[in-house]
Amino acid sequence: MASKEDRILEILDDLLGLEDIHACMVAKRDMMGVIPDTKRFNPDVIDIWEILKDTMNKFFDVIKRYSVAGLDKVYFELRDHDVMFFILPGTDTALVAVVPALANRGLLEVEMENARRKIISIIEGG
Repeated sequence: MASKEDRILEILDDLLGLEDIHACMVAKRDMMGVIPDTKRFNPDVIDIWEILKDTMNKFFDVIKRYSVAGLDKVYFELRDHDVMFFILPGTDTALVAVVPALANRGLLEVEMENARRKIISIIEGG
């Protein structure tokens, strides 16, 4: 049977197969977590990758502080991209995707929510 990390990587690989998901990961502070091969990321996000790493460290302080109060999703814009955080309940971990600023957010939210549910199931032992 595949490890939890391998099963999560499969979900992330499926997300990367969507046209508007330029990068994705399950991340915690310091970009720790499960990250697919960055060679699969859209080259458009490479220039914001370092900025994103710095931003995410600060942002996970917010996630840790407010997830106990029910913080579920967070979005922010970084240059020509939106960064979507779907927080895993009760954790300081989030499913993160980088998408074009003009992408169809509604469709992507459905895909991200489905992926988040699968990841939660894997983490909980399902």
